[in-house]
Amino acid sequence: MTFQDDDYLARQYQVSNINLEDKVDELLKIAVPPTSSNYELYREMMLTVARMAEDDRNRWDAKIMMQTLREMEASFSLLERFKRRRKVTVFGSARTQPEHPLYQQAKELGAILARHNLMVITGAGGGIMAAAHEGAGLENSLGFNIALPFEQGANDTVNDTGHLLSFHFFFLRKLFFVKEADALVLCPGGFGTLDEALEVLTLIQTGKSPLVPVVLLDQEGGTYWDKALEFMREELADKAYILPTDLGLMRQVRTPLEAGREIARFYRNFHSTRWFKNKFVVRMNHPLNEAAMETLHKEFMDLCSSGDYAQVPYCANTHNEPEFCNQFRLEFVFNGRDHGRLRELVDFINLPQNWKSNS
Repeated sequence: MTFQDDDYLARQYQVSNINLEDKVDELLKIAVPPTSSNYELYREMMLTVARMAEDDRNRWDAKIMMQTLREMEASFSLLERFKRRRKVTVFGSARTQPEHPLYQQAKELGAILARHNLMVITGAGGGIMAAAHEGAGLENSLGFNIALPFEQGANDTVNDTGHLLSFHFFFLRKLFFVKEADALVLCPGGFGTLDEALEVLTLIQTGKSPLVPVVLLDQEGGTYWDKALEFMREELADKAYILPTDLGLMRQVRTPLEAGREIARFYRNFHSTRWFKNKFVVRMNHPLNEAAMETLHKEFMDLCSSGDYAQVPYCANTHNEPEFCNQFRLEFVFNGRDHGRLRELVDFINLPQNWKSNS
């Protein structure tokens, strides 16, 4: 690709004697609410399309841009209705038959998640996806369908409902599978399931996606994840292609009940994370006691690139996150590398004996 410097992105757009930047600003002043903090973001989006139109790219490029923007806007609009609910993405084979034990497991899993007010996201197809939605019911289900010339169609639970999104591009569908997930459960499946598993692990391992529980579910006596984990240990971890602690990003279970408990344990104290300036912030439901803080400084200092750990109270002027004002904050300068060890830290802060007794 030819290198273009910043002047290319900042140049003035001229068509005849019309200044496109001024026209974009005129349109945005009509469309964007005056209280919006997103004006500059919308402006850059519009100018990006204007750059493409000015260059009059080939029709295939224009179609990709149009379809991407259209699907993203439709997805944001639908998902806004469910933004206050935690969601679990369930992956698995579309070819698993209803009489198979894995189908029954996925159905039970959906029911367990729904009882805990968790929504179940799947690819909206048959097999494991249909089973998880069947167990959860429509009100607790979201389907992200992919348009294929064969095999894939929306299952009976979400078909023709307001709980279904259809995607033309796999990459967009993947984006929303991960973006919306507060946890992921992976059941045995084919290339698609393995692709999603490795994609999710890569995103978490590299810090491009927030840390969430990744649960590998198989039936008693099943070998699917046993062999996959054996390969990862022997061919990836032992040969230093990944860190040994990266394997800790996944938890293997044998029953839907164990899967539900694993997700619940992850959120027992841990709430969420964010970067704030140069600090990594772990939001918690309970503050840690002094003994726990001492243990952090002794056993988890390898996660800090400088400084140490500090518990910081919410400050409206500093944090500007009123929706998280009841959460406690653990701040440190994270090295940004070892997310498997970060998962170990989350397990530590989730232990009730590490909380202040009056919290």
